[in-house]
Amino acid sequence: MAYFESLTQFQLDTLKEVGNIGSGNAATALSKMLNQKIDMYVPSVRVVNYDEMMELVGGPEELITAVFFRIEGEAPGNMFFILSPREANAFVRQLTGIEDFSVTDEDNNEMGLSALQEIGNILAGSYLSALSDFINILMQPSIPILTVDMAGAILAEGLLELSQVSDSAIVIDTMIDDHRDDTDPIKGHFFLLPDPDSFDKIFSKLGVSDQ
Repeated sequence: MAYFESLTQFQLDTLKEVGNIGSGNAATALSKMLNQKIDMYVPSVRVVNYDEMMELVGGPEELITAVFFRIEGEAPGNMFFILSPREANAFVRQLTGIEDFSVTDEDNNEMGLSALQEIGNILAGSYLSALSDFINILMQPSIPILTVDMAGAILAEGLLELSQVSDSAIVIDTMIDDHRDDTDPIKGHFFLLPDPDSFDKIFSKLGVSDQ
C-alpha cells in the first residue's frame, strides 16, 4: 500500500491546517487551565519513514519522553506526543511552576508527571477532535500513558502493525509558547500511526486512494 506516498502537498497543507485548528483549541484550554496566555501552532506536517522518525528523536537509543494514546472510535490507531527530556522538563516547569521538576527524578516528580500526562491528553484530544470534525469520522484518545525510555523501545510497539502496510507515518510538529521573556518555545512532535484497517477510512476522506 502507498497511502502516505500518495499524499499531495495540498493534502499535507490541509492536515497542517487541521493541526493548527487543534493547536488553537488546545492553547485555549491550556490558557484557561493555567490562567496564562499560551499559544500553539504547527510549523509543518511531514510524512517520514521509520529511519527519519528515529532521527527526529535522536536515534533509537536516545532517551525520550512520550505520552502514548490509543486512538479509539471509527478509525483506531496509535498516537505519540514526543518531547526530549530537556523539553519536557522546561514544559512542566514553565506551565506549572514546579521549578525542580525532572522526568528522570523518580523520587520527586509525581505531580509534574501527572501534569505532563494531562497536558498531553489535552493536546491529543484537541488534535483528534479537529481531525475528526474535518473527515467526519469519530476519533478520540484513550487514557494517556506516559513513558520515559529509549526511543526504539517506546516506538517499536506503535510501529509494529504499521510496518505491515507502510514504513511511513505522519509527523505533526508542534510549537508551544507561553510568551515569557526568559523562555523559548517548546518544540514537540506528534506521531500519528493509524491501524491498517483505518487507512482506507482516513485517506479516502482526504481524497487519497491506494495505488
